[in-house]
Amino acid sequence: MTSKWIPKVLVILAVALLAAGSAVAQSYPSKPIHLIVPFGPGGSNDIVGRILAAKLTESIGQPVIVDNRPGAGGTVGTDAVVNSSPDGYTVMIGATSTIAANVGLYPKRGFDPVKSLSPITQIAEGSFLMAVPASSPAKSVREFIELARAKPGQLNYGTSGRGSSMHLMGEMFKLMAKVDMVHVPYKAGGPAIADLAVNRVQLLYSDLAALLPFVKSGQVRALAVTTPKRSSLLPDLPTMSEAGVPGYDATSWYGILGPAGLPRDIVMRLNGEFARIVHGADVKGRFAAMGIEPVTGTPEEFANYIRGQVVKWSEVAKSSGVELE
Repeated sequence: MTSKWIPKVLVILAVALLAAGSAVAQSYPSKPIHLIVPFGPGGSNDIVGRILAAKLTESIGQPVIVDNRPGAGGTVGTDAVVNSSPDGYTVMIGATSTIAANVGLYPKRGFDPVKSLSPITQIAEGSFLMAVPASSPAKSVREFIELARAKPGQLNYGTSGRGSSMHLMGEMFKLMAKVDMVHVPYKAGGPAIADLAVNRVQLLYSDLAALLPFVKSGQVRALAVTTPKRSSLLPDLPTMSEAGVPGYDATSWYGILGPAGLPRDIVMRLNGEFARIVHGADVKGRFAAMGIEPVTGTPEEFANYIRGQVVKWSEVAKSSGVELE
């Protein structure tokens, strides 16, 4: 082949590839989609995932199957997506811990969520709560800090496990408030909350949806929300910054990701579907009851957000000395 024909051949190949991609997008989806939740049933990730799966099933005319893959702080489920075929039939719900925090917690994995996965869209964000037992003498964050400083190494904080979001939030609090506390990891958030209620642990951070029933029943006392702005569900509750730890910010967020190399047409199809779903009145209402609100945007905006979150939580993990194998 002479060199003068090469440009023409390249143009023909490019057109053929574009046509093939367009045909794939038009036929997608033609079979069930698996939405991997890298945690067990019943938690906030699972609840959000099931809400989205039901709505997406209605929208695209194909079953969207929630596939719970718990283990190793969410890395088992995440790896299943990373190693899946980039055809749009395996996606995942990612969150603060699995996508951002795990980079610093498992440095030997060499995991880069933006390179190893295809960010599709952020879905929602919300607050965590800082809570103490109802019997605690601390009625505010400042009072709890004073109590912890008066009893170095004597107060416990419970979490859903080593490397969980709850763990890193507790470590960030220790660093920023300059207190010494003992970490007590549980296998799940539920048992940790139950022990908080009976004062077996003296502090806990958890998502608002999980803690709110205990707050309303009077079993635990919420001291602050972890986000820069107050929660509409507890408008009288101060933020951590207002309550005595300036700059403390731990936002609970959720997003949809697929394996690296996911075709742009499929990424944008799913981006549009999820954006429409989460801004619908029904889903917004169900999210509001969980203390979260819809947040969507372009895949590029979501990728940039993830990069910022990775830097933030990797610094917390490094400063606190938390590293997992």
